[in-house]
Amino acid sequence: MHPDYAPEYESLKVLLLEMANEHAVASLLKLIVRQLAQRPHVALARIWLVREGGCPCPNKEQICDGNEKCLHLMASQGSSLVDRDADWSRLDGDFSRFPLGHRKVGWIAANGKAVEVQDVGKESGWIARPDWARKEEILGFGGQPLVYKNEVLGVLAVFTRIQLTHEELVWMRMIANHAAASIVNAQAFEKIQRLQEQLALECSYLHDEVKEARAFGDIVGESDAMKNVMEQVDLVAPTDASVLILGESGTGKELVAREIHKRSLRSEYPLIKVNCASISRELYESEFFGHVKGAFSGAIKDRAGRFEAANGGTLFLDEVGEIPLDLQSKLLRVLQEGQYERVGEEITRQVDVRIIAATNQNLKKAAEKGRFRQDLYYRLNVFPIEVPPLKVRKVDIPLLAEHFLGLIKKRSNRKLPRLSAPNFRQLQNYDWPGNVRELQNVIERAVILIQGNSYHFELKEEKKNTGDSGKETIVPDAWSDAYEVLPESEMKRRERQNIIAALEKSDWKIYGSRGAADLLGLKPTTLAARMKKMNIKK
Repeated sequence: MHPDYAPEYESLKVLLLEMANEHAVASLLKLIVRQLAQRPHVALARIWLVREGGCPCPNKEQICDGNEKCLHLMASQGSSLVDRDADWSRLDGDFSRFPLGHRKVGWIAANGKAVEVQDVGKESGWIARPDWARKEEILGFGGQPLVYKNEVLGVLAVFTRIQLTHEELVWMRMIANHAAASIVNAQAFEKIQRLQEQLALECSYLHDEVKEARAFGDIVGESDAMKNVMEQVDLVAPTDASVLILGESGTGKELVAREIHKRSLRSEYPLIKVNCASISRELYESEFFGHVKGAFSGAIKDRAGRFEAANGGTLFLDEVGEIPLDLQSKLLRVLQEGQYERVGEEITRQVDVRIIAATNQNLKKAAEKGRFRQDLYYRLNVFPIEVPPLKVRKVDIPLLAEHFLGLIKKRSNRKLPRLSAPNFRQLQNYDWPGNVRELQNVIERAVILIQGNSYHFELKEEKKNTGDSGKETIVPDAWSDAYEVLPESEMKRRERQNIIAALEKSDWKIYGSRGAADLLGLKPTTLAARMKKMNIKK
């Protein structure tokens, strides 16, 4: 026993009380090691917690399977007698990781039992660096497992410049027990707080979307083109694959994204939308990843980003081609590693988000010309879905027009006349450069300008569709009887025969030049979806 040592336990009583008031794991662990290191003759106090592996051990003598759990140093405090400038609060170095069962700290965690060394000099086998212990006048070591409901959470250890007394060891056990319970409570509190913040954030973003969005409801359409889109949605929705939705402005790409999310395993988590074209260049990083107070002018408080809001769910990047080139590398990192940092913060955060992107640009050409990162393009383009323009799915126009009229009736709570066959024919004979969004606007204007029981549609340029020969092509509608009507079964039979013929001609090659998809003028993913639906196999 050191002659200057005077037993003192009042500070330990204060520590037990203060632990109960800490609701953050990091600050709780720092409190424990700081209070212990302030005690007379305590050289060093440290806490390791059990965490997932996935990291190389800094000590090359240690052998660790990176996929297993190991001990991570989470808090450290002490003072050196030899080097006054030494910083013993650092969490890196050779002993920042311990495989379970390795050396004294790993043995404590693996066995759930305490280790007490009265005289390090006599039991130097427990010390990795005997020379360090001798220079720092280390005599005692006490290591306690942090156990909660028979589960080892980590290890609390102190190195002392005295031989540990029985009373000291009893207090160590008591502190370890209280620390384990406090850690569990703090973790629960942090989880509740994260969920509350995410819910508030999600509500905030969704509130903004509701004000901006003009929801069309579920996807409306019975054309072959839209059936094909829905077949692809059914194929990709249950997976976690990134989806790139292609199509002209106003075709309903966002509706397709929402349908994918709704049918996915993430449907209980949020779908967060980012309109990449509406964000100012200076705020892109903050919008995606969030920022901390004071990170830049106007950052008056901490703010989570869209990735954090979408954690566990889906992030929809609309107009993804507008993301600045210098930010694309940071976006790629999140997609590859699931890691990011808020602006102005060095803490690396983990996130689990599925990405659905949409664009009306040709990203492949943009990537070839260096305007878009090729690696990001291929990361997003895992499963492309092309939403057809309205001019190639005119059979859906009557359904869409009635749907929009129904929404207006419900919203305004007023009675409106039905659309007539001439109304439908007029709508079907227009080219719709603005696609479905333009059709909705035309219907709304017609309701505003209605006179009596007839609608007048303000179309920019009414004309009949013409083929390559210049002759007028009449667009069939639901009320026309000028055409031969084929039963659905016959249509499906002919389509199946046509696909099989293409497959046989291409020797069942689907992809590439002269493949079946190329012969049919379809995307390979579209052909694969139809083959699965029709049970076509070689």
